Amino acid sequence: MSFRCDLIIRDATVFDGTGAPRFQGDVAVSNDRIVAVGDLGAASATEEVQANGLAVAPGFIDAHTHDDRAVLCGPSCMHCKVSQGVTTVVVGNCGISLAPLRMGKRPPPPMDLLGDESWFHYGSFAEYGEALTKNPTNVNTVAFCGHMSLRVEAMGDDVYRPATDREIAQMQNRLRGALKEGATGFSTGLYYPPNNPAPTDEVIAVGEALRDVGGMYMTHMRDEADHVLDSIRETLRIGREVGVDAPVDVVISHHKCSMPENFGRSRETLALMDSLAQDQPVAFDVYPYPAGSTVLMPDKLRQDTPVIVTWSVPHPEQSGRNLDDVARDWGMTRRAAAEKLLPAGAITFQMDEADVRRIMKHPRSMIGSDGLPHDDFPHPRLWGTFPRVLGHYARELQLFSLETAIHKMTGRTASVFGIPDRGTIRPGGYADLVLFDPATVIDLATFEDPKRPSAGIARVWANGETTYTAEGLTGAAPGRFIRNPRMAAA
Repeated sequence: MSFRCDLIIRDATVFDGTGAPRFQGDVAVSNDRIVAVGDLGAASATEEVQANGLAVAPGFIDAHTHDDRAVLCGPSCMHCKVSQGVTTVVVGNCGISLAPLRMGKRPPPPMDLLGDESWFHYGSFAEYGEALTKNPTNVNTVAFCGHMSLRVEAMGDDVYRPATDREIAQMQNRLRGALKEGATGFSTGLYYPPNNPAPTDEVIAVGEALRDVGGMYMTHMRDEADHVLDSIRETLRIGREVGVDAPVDVVISHHKCSMPENFGRSRETLALMDSLAQDQPVAFDVYPYPAGSTVLMPDKLRQDTPVIVTWSVPHPEQSGRNLDDVARDWGMTRRAAAEKLLPAGAITFQMDEADVRRIMKHPRSMIGSDGLPHDDFPHPRLWGTFPRVLGHYARELQLFSLETAIHKMTGRTASVFGIPDRGTIRPGGYADLVLFDPATVIDLATFEDPKRPSAGIARVWANGETTYTAEGLTGAAPGRFIRNPRMAAA
């Protein structure tokens, strides 16, 4: 087949994102689309890249991020993701989104993970989408509308109680508008204080907008520890009752079994999900580490779970330090030290490695970093998640094949979120691609040195443009706002 195109990647090991076996071949690109895959010896291109033993895969899709603000700050702010091969991020997780909400003072934690009140100035989801379109970055963005943000707008400072019928109606109306303006779905963070007082019926009532317009339900569940099974049941009930005739698609965020007394319970949680999912669609994301990270919550501290401070507004000099060391230096209890640090963030070592592996290996899993890009001393998942799955879990531990690992961060994720024409290498698909070395790809970010780019990522393209090479960012900003695909199909 003789033709000319913009780019051909020659003689690469192709992982097409479907989970199918790898094969040797060429990938041709014109403008923002893949135009041919296979033996393209007769074709020519403006630029030809010789793979020389490297592999090509669809650009990785980060199923769970808090990049809502970072995607508005230019290509350099997304270095942490693009250097891993990420080409699409899902924002608006855990009930937290920048839109639709205007704020005149610092938002309550954990909403301040995204920044202070100066960042909450999008009065509609349309404004947020317009900002993404006018000031693109180097990744594509899928955005959810957060329940916590809706509650703060409707209820002001009085969010530590159930909402009234009038407040629920306002939230439902705002969610309906957000979905029409491009939000892919509705997210909750029922674990956190501003969202936890919302009873199940409130979530269902607000979420009825999904039934009217189309969209998904995604949640940081009410409990990931002792009551994790009850939380799974609640989550799936919400998905069923919101959808009524056809349950909405449900995604459980960063699935885990927290605290030592719950280690090993992933056997129960996964079995429960498999049982309940016979009647409704359920997926979950997972990050490849036995430690989590969020805002520092003194009332959640336990002596048997080590904590590292990731940021502190009044005491930024304590970032990166063990909380016990801070408390010792200050001559006070752990709890008192935590309260003195607020507002602050933390890494908590609260999971069992065997559970992490079991959850990651399960066929319902997707890979999501849950990275926090504005932390002074972030969890290493921000910079290392995807190469860690490829290098440590697939190559070194052989938890699953490289084909399966890539599927969990490309084709499966695109299918779960309904992202059209992304996540697989095929003619007609968008040219989101990553060229990497299967023999050397690995995370280099650590808990001690968390901002190190990974090894083995050679080149990244988004929508046909090179965004990253082994030398670093290119400065290109071809990313797009991916609007609610379920609304378009409705």
